Amino acid sequence: MTHARVVTRTLPGPKSKALLAEKERYVCNAIGIHLPAVVERAEGALLHDIDGNTFIDLSGGVGCLNVGHSHPRVVRAIAEQAARFTHTDFSIMPYEPYVRLCEVLCRAAPGPRPKKALLFNSGTEAVENAVKIARAVTGRPAVVAFEGAFHGRTYMSLTLTSKVDPYKRNFGPFMPEVYRTPYPDPYRSPAPDPTDWAIRRLEHLFLTHVQPDRVAAIVVEPVLGEGGFVVPPADFFRRLREVADRHGILLVVDEIQTGVGRTGKMFAVEHYGVEPDLMTVAKSIAVGLPVSAVVGVRDYLDALPEGALGGTYVGNPVACAAALAVFEVVAEEHLLDRATRLGTRMLARFRRLMERAGLVGDVRGLGAMVALELVRDRATKEPAAQETLEVIRRAMRRGVLLLRAGLYNNVVRILTPLVITDAQLDEALGILEETILEVAGEGAAAAPRTGGTLE
Repeated sequence: MTHARVVTRTLPGPKSKALLAEKERYVCNAIGIHLPAVVERAEGALLHDIDGNTFIDLSGGVGCLNVGHSHPRVVRAIAEQAARFTHTDFSIMPYEPYVRLCEVLCRAAPGPRPKKALLFNSGTEAVENAVKIARAVTGRPAVVAFEGAFHGRTYMSLTLTSKVDPYKRNFGPFMPEVYRTPYPDPYRSPAPDPTDWAIRRLEHLFLTHVQPDRVAAIVVEPVLGEGGFVVPPADFFRRLREVADRHGILLVVDEIQTGVGRTGKMFAVEHYGVEPDLMTVAKSIAVGLPVSAVVGVRDYLDALPEGALGGTYVGNPVACAAALAVFEVVAEEHLLDRATRLGTRMLARFRRLMERAGLVGDVRGLGAMVALELVRDRATKEPAAQETLEVIRRAMRRGVLLLRAGLYNNVVRILTPLVITDAQLDEALGILEETILEVAGEGAAAAPRTGGTLE
């Protein structure tokens, strides 16, 4: 059988090792390296390093590559736009790709109310500006976020983010008037009805920490991303929408990791039948090029005066052209349906694996946003953080790139490009299953049996 992955050398290979030594010399140590291999080229769901190794990518550039690496249509759109012009600042001299991208986003956004959009560079900027809009529209200062959330690394977004390591340690003080409440986690909920428990905790927050008529926004992910791919119960967003409406609070849905087809819908919130007031979009919108958006109810976005929002680089024309091509690829290649099929395939395999490996405590997902939570004991649900790290390390040695997530770093998450072939996916999942069974049977300290080695 021909394998997509090829790992023939010790990792890092000699060329990668030399360049990583230069990285140590010139790049800040705060920028860590997950896979010790330097990429040379990539296509679809495959990454090729400078030493001749090939990896199957189940990380998707941390969720930026739903249409895959170097999709020809997207590459062509980037090159054509770059040849025309690369920058003017849209507010100085406007250009069509910005307008067209906002049009596409507004047409795709869920709900009947008329929408408008504006563009930024990154997910964290979109979140920061969504909060600014909510505060300006409501005249209220407070924001509610959820435990386990990740919304970015700039100061308002970092305050909303709910994980100390590696994101928040020693970076305080953080922004005021941010309040936190539990997210409904069906696997770890202390109550039999996770939605009811979470909503009661939110209402309790309004009694003990902040009056609801001072809350501008509730900021929420439709599936927790960095928090461990936690899929809430189906009724949670409807109940959350009711609470927000009752108190005049804007519902801000963070679709940065879940959007652009990842879950089988263009936006994950569509699964719940709820219309956000504001929505943030980034990551896969433009294959990792720097563009993001706030999309929301027209009356809210138009409430701010001219010049109140913007930035020098926001809505870069090259990134906008890439994003427009991404939406064309998603439609023409039926990637929403593909995400659903991929998710069904992965969940079925992982549930069979769960029957064989007690290390797997939970299998969950929405569309192609799928995860396994690893535990040392299914009864106590003690997180298996070191075992999770070992699983990922062994998989990388054998040519499969994976990431972990979760508050306890014990969740293996799948963000594969949606264009991955069935053969590539089966090969990658086979390696993942093999490593989980090994670690489950041998313990996290056991040496790898096959493939290259990480120094």
